[in-house]
Amino acid sequence: MSRRAGIVGVAESDLGKTPHLTVLSQQATASVAALAEAGLGFADVDGLFTAGGWSWSPAIALAEYLGIQPKHLDGTNIGGSSFEAHVGHAVAAIEAGLIDVALIAYGSTQRTDRSRNQPRPATLAEQYERPYGLPTPVGAYALAANRYMYEHGVTSEQMAEVAVSARDWAALNPKAYYRDPITVDDVLASEMICEPLHKLDCCLVTDGGGAVVLAAEDRWPDVAARPVVVLGHGETTTHNGIAQMPDLTVTGAARSGPAAMTMAGVSHTDFDVVEIYDSFTITVLLTLESLGFCKPGEAGDFVRAGRTGPGGEFPMNTNGGGLSYTHPGMYGIFLLIEATRQLRGDFAGARQVTDAELALVHGTGGVLSSTSTVVLGRG
Repeated sequence: MSRRAGIVGVAESDLGKTPHLTVLSQQATASVAALAEAGLGFADVDGLFTAGGWSWSPAIALAEYLGIQPKHLDGTNIGGSSFEAHVGHAVAAIEAGLIDVALIAYGSTQRTDRSRNQPRPATLAEQYERPYGLPTPVGAYALAANRYMYEHGVTSEQMAEVAVSARDWAALNPKAYYRDPITVDDVLASEMICEPLHKLDCCLVTDGGGAVVLAAEDRWPDVAARPVVVLGHGETTTHNGIAQMPDLTVTGAARSGPAAMTMAGVSHTDFDVVEIYDSFTITVLLTLESLGFCKPGEAGDFVRAGRTGPGGEFPMNTNGGGLSYTHPGMYGIFLLIEATRQLRGDFAGARQVTDAELALVHGTGGVLSSTSTVVLGRG
């Protein structure tokens, strides 16, 4: 019988603007805290997972910095969904008996470095898009938003509802970058970045790091934290450049979502809390539909009137999301951190989703290019 795997520790590094930290020290800080939460140390880690473009081999560079020599390395880099993929890969390695304890880590100093808008050469397939002035990634998401609005008549006001509810959750999170309430009118009045996406439709640009520790079931008696069980996982890719996306209104969530839910043996109505990558407000609408929570063209109504905000019937992005909490380039690891804390019941008051027992975590990478979905359950 395969061993189950569970998340036994999570942590962030300092967030926002962190000139006192490097990409490596962010990951080390978060990893130490996540392992301490689990009652484990670096000597227990035999599998290391990370992603990023800050080294020719991030996994090797991080292992050296942490002073560990794990027997299992995974540097899968599929953008913001990398860390949900890492969870699936770590579970497979644990089930196969290859490792007992997996450490997943990420760090970024993109805000301090002002590296987000630095020019890059148009290599390989990028020669077909970048020379023609398409800003990346926002231009790709704007293309998808325009197509979605054309096909279904969804309005900017409906997209803005996603940002408003995210900010309502952020108001309850002391670690959130922005906490002041906003309205739909505020979103529409904010600077137009790439039509139809306004500034408040777009994710933050912050520094930050995070870590997630998974352990095999037979190690759970040794850990200090309540395990959150990984019940299902799916991942896929549909394209690299946005010009090659088969359908601008359907993401890979249409494959990775059902795969994860089938593995877990659950359906849409079973989830108590949902954490969805919100690089842009349009990302959330497309993902909700592709995952099957609503039909094509219905996501605008699905999120209206605070339905996904605090006290709403569909709690989503409960830390404030990439739109208001933090977004250091590849945000997916923070979705896992938040879902774990919700399922453990770590919070008090309105910040905590009442009796949360089952969570869906969904990452998106690139320009809607990759997706990875994880189903987590209270242990």
